[in-house]
Amino acid sequence: MNKIVIAIDSFKGSLSSAELGKAVEKGIHNIYPECNTVVLPVADGGEGTVESLMTHSDGHIVDVKVHNPLGEIINAQYGISNDTAFMEMAAASGLSLIPYKPGNVMLTNTYGTGEMILDAIKKGCKNFIIGIGGSATNDAGLGMLQALGFRIIDKKGNNINISGNNLTEVHHIDSSNIDEAIKECSFNIITDVKNPFYGENGAAYIFAPQKGANPEMVKHLDDGLQNIASIIKKEKGIDIQKVEGSGAAGGLGGIFHSYLNATLTSGIEFILQFMNFDSIIQNADLIITGEGKLDKQTKSGKAISGIIKHASKFDIPVIALSGNTEEADRQILEEGLTSYWSIHKSPVEIEKALDSKYTAKNIQDITEQIMRFHKAFVK
Repeated sequence: MNKIVIAIDSFKGSLSSAELGKAVEKGIHNIYPECNTVVLPVADGGEGTVESLMTHSDGHIVDVKVHNPLGEIINAQYGISNDTAFMEMAAASGLSLIPYKPGNVMLTNTYGTGEMILDAIKKGCKNFIIGIGGSATNDAGLGMLQALGFRIIDKKGNNINISGNNLTEVHHIDSSNIDEAIKECSFNIITDVKNPFYGENGAAYIFAPQKGANPEMVKHLDDGLQNIASIIKKEKGIDIQKVEGSGAAGGLGGIFHSYLNATLTSGIEFILQFMNFDSIIQNADLIITGEGKLDKQTKSGKAISGIIKHASKFDIPVIALSGNTEEADRQILEEGLTSYWSIHKSPVEIEKALDSKYTAKNIQDITEQIMRFHKAFVK
């Protein structure tokens, strides 16, 4: 082995992309000490997006106080390079910021994401690259708009403190009093999903159950999203249901597109182009990638699918490492993945599986075993 590129998405709740990459690198060097290894932090719009973008930017990290999805004050971080802000909505409005509780999704909102944006505007940012994976919300992004100065109004003309629970009460979205600086900003929203705004494949039905919604709640949330879609059609002339990815982050993608003229982009494709991935991998012998769980979503815009697409241009084999391969869709092999491997040596409780030291050791060990196998048969 002369050169191996390591580009693993973060294992949510355990290790970052860079930390996983370093552990894999150790496993490689235990067998091939002279091998040139390149660790590339990657993400697809969720956790690790800012880390990945900032690795390839001349910028710095900023701290800001914002409201979390349930309205509690927390510290969030984002990156700034010149007049561009790199953000993850999950830093302010993510599922990992609040304890899991059935029904929470009816109460959460994206207000904190709007606060991050305002902070960056005050610091001179005009361009925004925002990953919107990992949300705890299904408020159609209206909380974010409220933080930016939009008024969310009911039929009686009263302001609504928005949450997923009261989307059906919204009658008008008023932008007349927002700061002119917001109108001068450009937004590139990167996401790892293609789901529509509402319906059986939309934000509520596909993602709200993961955020604590029961079937009755899901129906209510979807009714709310349909109401917001009708308002968007009436006030902006946009059929948001036809915009790919509008259902990302509980409808936040659709609101960004409709009210802030944002572009919605595949997260992994944007990041790979941003880091000039093709030029880095051209002479590689192998790419090692991975994500926390391999399932049917893996081939639909996730990091691994994007990496396979680029590796196939140069006939580079790709191996994926994962914490959970039980639901792995074998179609990903047909699309170009060489093989996938679980990092676990035996059945393990979820608490242990998420332990950072356990994950680092196991991913290093499985990498070493793969390298030993390679060395035995490839001369």
